Amino acid sequence: MKAKEDHSKSIEVFSGSPWEAELVKGLLEANDIRCVVKDGILGTLAPYIAPAVSILVTEEEYEAAKSIIQEREKPAGE
Repeated sequence: MKAKEDHSKSIEVFSGSPWEAELVKGLLEANDIRCVVKDGILGTLAPYIAPAVSILVTEEEYEAAKSIIQEREKPAGE
């Protein structure tokens, strides 16, 4: 029996340094949002070539992920 295929698109929700991307990935996963790091290995091995890595989420989870990331970027006390 073949597994159901997921035909949803992946959308970039964050772009930043490799360490920032790992923090965002952990934050999203802690909120049950599936995500993928794009260019993570290259960004870690050769940051001068690929200084930014991206976090991708599905279309369905984009709005929730964006909201979580924006909440993270607010200064403390707001």
